[in-house]
Amino acid sequence: MDAAILGVPAHRTSLSPTGADATPAAIREALRRYSPTLIGPPPVDLSARLRIVDAGDVADPDGPEGEAEVRARVAALDAGLVIALGGDNSLTYAVAQGARAQGLITLDAHYDLRDGVSNGSPVRRLVEDGLDPTRIVQIGIADFANSAAYAQRALDLGITVITLDAVRRRGVDDVVAHALQVAGAGGGGIHLDVDVDVCDRSVAPGCPASVPGGLEAWELRALVRGIATDARLASADIAEVDATADAPDGRTVRLAALCVLELLAARAAPRPSEGTT
Repeated sequence: MDAAILGVPAHRTSLSPTGADATPAAIREALRRYSPTLIGPPPVDLSARLRIVDAGDVADPDGPEGEAEVRARVAALDAGLVIALGGDNSLTYAVAQGARAQGLITLDAHYDLRDGVSNGSPVRRLVEDGLDPTRIVQIGIADFANSAAYAQRALDLGITVITLDAVRRRGVDDVVAHALQVAGAGGGGIHLDVDVDVCDRSVAPGCPASVPGGLEAWELRALVRGIATDARLASADIAEVDATADAPDGRTVRLAALCVLELLAARAAPRPSEGTT
């Protein structure tokens, strides 16, 4: 298989009330609204070019037993790319481990380095379980959305942080190349965490923690496709969308669905890996 889609409706440890467990089904429904065609030229039909399987959902992915099931399900998928539909951001921990990722890139306004077990702690938990923090790149970290303590923790760990302002100053292509170089150093697969709350609240009202001034929808899509063109990307998750809190037009869920299509589009015409060491 070129790609496998797995629903991981994690929500029980969320720091704020959420209906994120309804989101995998909502994303699948939204995908039906879109054509699988890349305009090109020449035009490319993703459904004809790629072998894609929907592996269903993990019924109860929260807690130690649920996380173990997520790891097992991800590890068992014989696919070039595993795409996990969340769910809150706690799913990143088990999905990345199931894919045996050696590098991590997050598109997120937040560090997710909190103490404890929640949707605010997956990056810290991965580091504590052995992920090399110098192979973590966090893109879109926003002012006024994080405590000084967690900013200092990221600095002390040696995590590469590319702030929201830096993304706009440097441009998507430069940021993607830098992120892949850092996360891919030393070999092994890379996991991409797409926390949609990195976006501006006008395009992602269904994300409880999205704020005014975040990434535009096109910026998120361009970052996702750019990162996914690298063959070292083994897994990705779409996180922090609460389908039950979306705008009436479903714009947040639709954006999440388009991120799935961007991941698949990159695999339809992959570029050679950049920055391989």
